[in-house]
Amino acid sequence: QVQLVEAGGGLVQAGGSLRLSCVASGRAFTVYDMGWYRQAPGKERESVARISWDSGSTYYADSVKGRFTISRDNAKNTVYLQMNSLKPEDTAIYYCNARRLAIDIWGQGTQVTVSS
Repeated sequence: QVQLVEAGGGLVQAGGSLRLSCVASGRAFTVYDMGWYRQAPGKERESVARISWDSGSTYYADSVKGRFTISRDNAKNTVYLQMNSLKPEDTAIYYCNARRLAIDIWGQGTQVTVSS
């Protein structure tokens, strides 16, 4: 089973960019669909973007379409989230997720704060 470690969060001004990364340790990273979720204070966790195991399909929440890009490098066991044109409402803890059938694996999260 894989373990996930996120990195790349931080404080950025509105309009800025950040790139999150999620490195998976363990076996069989390539069989998992990967995704990024976020949870803002007082709100439920929501899906931000997802990518299939072979990068053949992607999904984006309406709120981030055109601004965020998810990608993966299976040779490096890593999934990325490029975030551009950041807004204060993007402030949240961002979590990496690996999913296959009934298996759901989460990272510990990385804080993203966007100042106005």
